[in-house]
Amino acid sequence: MSKPVKAAVFGTGSWGTAFGMVLADAGCDVVLWGRRAQLADTVNSTRTNADYLPGVELPANLRATTDPAEAAAEADFTVLAVPSQTLRANLAEWVPLLARDTVLVSLMKGVELGSAMRMSEVIEDVAKVGQDRVAVVTGPNLAREIAARMPAASVVACTDEAVAKRIQAACHTPYFRPYTNTDVVGCELGGAVKNVIGLAVGIADGMGLGDNAKGSLITRGLAETTRLGLAMGAEPLTFSGLAGLGDLVATCSSPLSRNHTFGTNLGKGMTLQETIAVTKQTAEGVKSCESVLDLARRHGIDMPITETVVGIVHEGKPPVVALKELMSRSAKPERH
Repeated sequence: MSKPVKAAVFGTGSWGTAFGMVLADAGCDVVLWGRRAQLADTVNSTRTNADYLPGVELPANLRATTDPAEAAAEADFTVLAVPSQTLRANLAEWVPLLARDTVLVSLMKGVELGSAMRMSEVIEDVAKVGQDRVAVVTGPNLAREIAARMPAASVVACTDEAVAKRIQAACHTPYFRPYTNTDVVGCELGGAVKNVIGLAVGIADGMGLGDNAKGSLITRGLAETTRLGLAMGAEPLTFSGLAGLGDLVATCSSPLSRNHTFGTNLGKGMTLQETIAVTKQTAEGVKSCESVLDLARRHGIDMPITETVVGIVHEGKPPVVALKELMSRSAKPERH
């Protein structure tokens, strides 16, 4: 009888814990790593992560540790679920501990500030591994719904389809349906840019602008994402799939979305610092909007909604002024 697949999950936030639960439900032995001893002890003694997923009972084949070497030992898959802007520094500490042939799986949806690298590129750079050792899990995956074992689909992206199929098998449960894709660029961009559009839709909701505005922002936001993706060699169909439209719709329409909630508070008139103060978890789009805009400019791509979000979030532009500027742009064909 073959031994169970072992998975290490670095990050005990809501999505790291929820995906660890998925892996465990699919039959893997899962070790969560986190910095806080109290949280790890609570997971092990009560089978709950009350800080991030209160009321959710975790499977018996999932445990937690504060020792990264213990988590990483003999792991077939090493899942990375930390804030995107801390990935480089964190992973540099863990690389010497990683199992020799482990596949590194990114749950992160962001673009690194400064380098404008996608998360898989940061992993390749820091861990010195090839593309066939790095995979991405992305899609409409609101952690609280998945933790409640509500039905969800996702995408496992890797340039090596065989590797993607291995991860697919390791996380396929009755409530979590993963599909494979070899378009890592498109899948990662879909996940990163949707956070920025989620902020924009949240701001519009906070301002009370209505569902027509929301529908317009989602659609034109998807157009921005697709333009950038095509310039970077992504497959156009990826953006009409789970990693593109699916994730975008979930983020822009759910009160469970951190980015949408963050934007809503800004739209209601809260300052950036006030909004950060009431936000318990990382809203990736807040920092990634700058790096996404940087990436767009490097490729000569016009992304007016992203530019508007950067103006509101980082340049102190009042949402009413930013909206007026966005709406007064010159008229163009829709396929522009």
